[in-house]
Formats: sequence, structure tokens, C-alpha cells
Amino acid sequence: VLPVLQVLSEDPYGIFCLVLTPTRELAYQIAEQFRVLGKPLGLKDCVVVGGLDMVAQALELSRKPHVVIATPGRLADHLRSSNTFSLKKLKFLVLDEADRLLEQGSADFTADLEVILEAVPARRQTLLFSATLTETLTELKSLAANRPFFWEAVSEVRTVEELDQRYLLVPEAVKDAYLVHLVQTFQDEHEDWSIIIFTKTCKDCQVLNMMLRKYNFPSIALHSMMKQRQRFAALAKFKSSIFKILIATDVAARGLDIPAVQVVINHNTPGLPKIYIHRVGRTARAGRRGMAVTLVTQYDIHLVHAIEEEIKLKLQEFSVEERFVLDILTHVNVTRRECEIELEGMDFDEKKEINKRKQLILEGKDPDLEAKRKAELAKIRKKNKQCREKIQQALQKKKQLQLKRKLQKKMERRNKLRAEEEK
Repeated sequence: VLPVLQVLSEDPYGIFCLVLTPTRELAYQIAEQFRVLGKPLGLKDCVVVGGLDMVAQALELSRKPHVVIATPGRLADHLRSSNTFSLKKLKFLVLDEADRLLEQGSADFTADLEVILEAVPARRQTLLFSATLTETLTELKSLAANRPFFWEAVSEVRTVEELDQRYLLVPEAVKDAYLVHLVQTFQDEHEDWSIIIFTKTCKDCQVLNMMLRKYNFPSIALHSMMKQRQRFAALAKFKSSIFKILIATDVAARGLDIPAVQVVINHNTPGLPKIYIHRVGRTARAGRRGMAVTLVTQYDIHLVHAIEEEIKLKLQEFSVEERFVLDILTHVNVTRRECEIELEGMDFDEKKEINKRKQLILEGKDPDLEAKRKAELAKIRKKNKQCREKIQQALQKKKQLQLKRKLQKKMERRNKLRAEEEK
């Protein structure tokens, strides 16, 4: 932020810098820094993220703010649908969490980034920041037309020294009981500690929050199925210590700077080592001490080995008195099931479908047509599968017939030979 503001102070004009980031929460955090440090310059900023009113954002963009902080999807939507603003005089393009923005996978930003890169000038300074260096970023470094400046904080271990990293080996069926016991232990020993619990899915996140609330733990959920205002409110309440426990999906894993987090608990072992690095990076920040505990089931051993290989460090075992876990096991399982039934009554899955429909409409697609296409594709795949099965069956029958004939011929030859010998 500081170098950008220094250059801006020399020649201030509208839409001078564009910052792209993968998550909405991170966009607002970056905007906060621009506001604080840019106040003496009279800096005007604009945050462009999904989940909020597009018309209000378009009006803000037309007023030519100095800095635009955006998620790629929503900014690309603005560029496609309106011409009230221009990025042609842009001086800085910043990609925060560059590895996430440039990777191709479940949430692919490629199409949106192409639209944005077409709208920005060729002569600009591009800055990429990331806590994890991926093959894509290394490849990009070699593809750059001019010689890019590259800096990496080199250390023997990929995580900070102040972070105490532990694992807890638990059977899959009793994972929740171990989690409740862990949270209870940390709360009893250190009442003022803040804890982030990372889960795999939105549904899991919601169920765990409901479950911990039933045990009177001060917890709050944060996931992508929540409305944007609810997400901001949840994060603000956790930052201001109104709630001491934040249960979140990986939307909170990247870049969020909450200094007072003492413990990170991974309810599931992350499938990729870099996700683990980002998750545990929410604690032990700016020289403070912190602890990360990962619940490892019998199916996750290979994932732990991959993490240890990546961070170049062996995780230590976290010791737990099993009898305390066994005491609460039945009650926790019953509570979990009650919460799941309660959540089914809230039409949580229906909300997910509604959100999908909204997303398709925003992308300019007809949800019903898309549903028909999917159904037709499913039919075609089913037919193809049936055809393949029929062909395989026919081939097997053919092979069996050939084998039968071969065996018959062999038997006939043997019988002939025996008959000749007897003669």
C-alpha cells in the first residue's frame, strides 16, 4: 500500500491502482489499510465484491476513485455490463494471493481475469503477492517479457518458528467428540483465547456452530452460504472478541489478519499442503506465539506426510486423555444428529440451489435451460454408459465362446489321440 500511495501523491488521478483478491473479506481488509494510510492524501477508494448492490458499486466506480479493490468475478461483471468507468489510465495492478487467483480448479478465475486484463493498459506495473509459491507463479516468472523483480523470504521451515504445530490421531466416528473436548480444554485453561476452527464444507461449518452453541461455547460461523452482510458481521464480532470461536470454511484461510488468534484447529486435514500453510498462518502472526492442532483420521495419514514434506517439519502429537472424550462421546453424537435434523428443517440445501440459480443469472445464463442441459447431458452419459456396458458384455460373450471352442477342440484332439493309442 505505502509505495502505491507514495507514487499517487506525486500525480493523483482517478483509478490509479487496481487490487484483485480472491475473497470478499480480504478485499475489505486491504481497503481498510488504504483508508488508514491514505487519509492524509484524501484518498478515495472503492470496493467491488459480490453479494452487494451492483448499481451502488457502478455509481462509485463512475466517480473515479483512486484505488479499486475487487474480486475478479464482480469487477468482470461490471466491465461486461457497463462503460461508465475506464481502467485505461491504470498505473498499478496488484494481485494479492496470486497463486489462488491464477490456479485453475473448482473456482477458476481465468475467464474473469481475461476480461480485466483486456481493460487495463499494457504499460503498467504488475505486482503479485503470495505466501505459497506454486508452479504457475514460477512459470509466470520465466514467461515475463522483461526481467521481473522477484523476492522470496527464504527459511528452512515453511511456517513461522513461533507456531507450535500438533496433530491428534482420532477415529473418524469420534472426531466431533475430540473437537468438543479440545475446545473445552482450551477454554478452561485460557478463557481469553480466540480459536479458529476450519472445516471442509459450508454444511459442516453450520452444523458444528449449532453444536458448539448447544454446549454454550461463544462461537460464530463464517462460510460462503451466508449473506455478505452476515459474513462481515461475523468477522467483526470475532475480531472484537464478542465471540471467541470462529468456525469457518477456507474463505477465512487466506490473508485475514486477526492478531489475537491463539489457536487454529483443523477439523479436517487439508487435502493440499498449501491450504494447511494458509490456515495455520491465521495464528502466530507478527512475532506472537500460536498453536495449530490438526485432527487426523485413519484416512488422512498420507495427507499429513505430504504436509510435513512441504513445510519441512515433523508435526508433534497432541496428547489427550481418552477417558474424558469417551465420557462425552454419546452425548456429542446425539447433539450432532439433532443439529443435522434442525438444519434440514431450515432448507439449507435449498438455499444452496437458490444461490446457484442466482449465480447463473448473474452470469447471464438461464438456470432452467442450464438444468435442462445438465439433465440431457446426464441422459447422454447414461446412454453412453449403457452402450459401453453392452459392448463389454458382447465382447465378454465373444471371448467366452472363443474359449469354449478352443477347449472343445482340445478335448476333441485328446479324444482322437486316446482313440489312436487304444488302437
